Amino acid sequence: MADLGKYNRLTVIKTVDYGYYLDGHDLGEILLPRKQAPQELKPGDRVTVFLYLDSEDRPIATCINPKAQVGQYAYLNVVAINNVGAFLDWGLEKDLLLPYGEQHRPLEVGHSYLVYVHLNAADGRIIASSKVDKFLIEEAPDFFRPQQPVDLIIANSSELGFKAVVNHKYWGLLHREDVHERLSFGQYKQGYIKRIRTDGKIDLSLHSGQETRDKNAEQILQALKRNNGHLALHDKSSPEQIQAQLGMSKAAFKKTIGALYKQRKITIGDDGIRLT
Repeated sequence: MADLGKYNRLTVIKTVDYGYYLDGHDLGEILLPRKQAPQELKPGDRVTVFLYLDSEDRPIATCINPKAQVGQYAYLNVVAINNVGAFLDWGLEKDLLLPYGEQHRPLEVGHSYLVYVHLNAADGRIIASSKVDKFLIEEAPDFFRPQQPVDLIIANSSELGFKAVVNHKYWGLLHREDVHERLSFGQYKQGYIKRIRTDGKIDLSLHSGQETRDKNAEQILQALKRNNGHLALHDKSSPEQIQAQLGMSKAAFKKTIGALYKQRKITIGDDGIRLT
């Protein structure tokens, strides 16, 4: 079986001047144009191709990688708008249609939007939707665990931080106090599951637990060195004081100074922390 909108490993069944015909199983013979083939092919060769529809809605193959396949999200640029919808640049010769009925708000040429690529149930065509909420799952699956690495697409911002698409299926949240770098919408990032909340929603981190602990420890040690080995911060300091001086949460600060104390790198007193 061959799948439209996805990568397939297909067999060459014959060659012609303008390309190669592949065995598309239930989709019949599918043309791979010669200019889009990775090399000279012969009958019996197997090749990995992406399948989509040409301008006459016939399946066609390409070895060019699109920016997204069916079942994935991507941040794509609008290159044209007409009476049927908007057309997006997804890296292939034929642009991707985003019908008006799948637009969460009016789109503009030259602007990029987060979209979901899927097969239209009515006619089987590959289309995009900017109504991403209807395809994303709010609650975490049972197999997600803290510190598990995941793929992220930065989607939008909120009062709490940044919403991100997790593994092309789930909504997750990067809390603002955990983000110490510039993020842009549509950016792809490696992330980690920080915790699964009691309501099933996903909190994310851009660093693994060990990376975060090491970074926080180094940040506190460097701040101590810059201040003659003393900081007027301790476990009774307010979250606002800690955030202002170190840019980290009080919980992270308390965990880090506890670890540094056990390592005998600092002492903790009523007037703050000191380098040993």
